[in-house]
Order: sequence, then structure tokens, then C-alpha cells
Amino acid sequence: MPLTQPVSSLRRYDGQAHVHVHEHAQIMVPRAGRMELDVDGHAAFTDPSCGMIIPAGARHAYQAQPGTRILVIDAPESAGLARLRRFALTPACRALDERGDPGRQLALLLGLPAVLPSRRGLDLARLDAALSATLDESWNTARMAALFHLSAQRFHARLLELTGTTPGDYLRALRLRQAGRLLARGVTLEASAARVGYGSASALAYALRRDLGATARDLRRPRR
Repeated sequence: MPLTQPVSSLRRYDGQAHVHVHEHAQIMVPRAGRMELDVDGHAAFTDPSCGMIIPAGARHAYQAQPGTRILVIDAPESAGLARLRRFALTPACRALDERGDPGRQLALLLGLPAVLPSRRGLDLARLDAALSATLDESWNTARMAALFHLSAQRFHARLLELTGTTPGDYLRALRLRQAGRLLARGVTLEASAARVGYGSASALAYALRRDLGATARDLRRPRR
């Protein structure tokens, strides 16, 4: 039956490619991951920094990274949903979920500014792979930005939009997660610090206490 009012749901994607057409519009608000689309011949992408409106009747092919989660609002045709459009997601959009009122969510999203078609995407999986392979090396914002042919300033802004964290905080979180895994496997604090880019065991121990509220001994304890 045709939709008469908006309906929202949180959907998870498996990495496979799909093609379909539906009689209602879709508003996509990514929570994690990235989706590449072709909508009536127009290539586009959506990620946690930018949502998308897919008009009713538009044929769209899509492929998402495994583990991608998107809040999807299915809505009847209306003037604001009649054309393909990408819009910039604000920090307030991170609180939207499938339990909220779809009508109010839709009204909020329709008021967001459009995203320029030329805006370059940021593949977090690629960033994680590059950083994780060389956590013991020096990584500043400019080096991260070079992976995506962006200026340091633009990379900083895009990463903040996507994750809510700065490049420095993002790198530190990766380092501490890896340190935790190493310590859990019995690697010494000194060796763990060297492998994840900390200058000394004491520097890593301080970071673990400050950011995780844990000591090396805590992380080595077997889970019950």
C-alpha cells in the first residue's frame, strides 16, 4: 500500500550491491560507514557527514561498506522530496534514531543546507588501515590529509564532521585500542608503547588512565 506518512527504520548493510525502485521517497541519514550510489545515472555517496534524499520513482543502485548503518525515512512524495539532494548533517542529527517521530525528523532534515556535489569523500576504512599499519610512526594532520589529497584544514573539518573527533583524538583512540589488545596478549607495557607510538611506558600508562580509566594490569586481567 502507498505510504501516507513518514516511517523510519535503522538499516544495516552487508557490502553487496543492490538495485531497486520504489514509489516513495527515501531520506538517508548514515550512522556509520559509507554508501556509494548511482541514482538515475548520477553518482553520489552518503556518509555520517551528509545525508541524501532519493526521490520517489528514482532507480538507484547502491553498495555500502560492510557494517554500514543508516537511518532511513520512507516518506510520501512532497515538494521537498521531489529531487535528488545531499544535505550536510549537523551534530544534532547524531541523536536521531528509529524511535523518534519520523515527521519531526523529516522536518529537521529538510531544513539542513545542501552539500556541494564536488565535496570529496573520506574513506575511514582506508584511514584506519594506513594508521594501524604504522602506529609507531609520527602522524600529523597534514600526513593524514595527504592520503586523500586534501589540505590539512579541510581534512580536519571533514573528519570532525564524520566522527565528532579531531585527527589527534582519532589517532590517539586507535593507538590506545591497539595498546589494549597488545597488553591483553601479554606484551609488556614498554613494548606496547613502542609499537603504538608512545615515547615511553609511563606516557602510555598515563594515557590509558586518562582516556580509558584503566591500568596495564587491568587490561591484562582475563575477562570473566
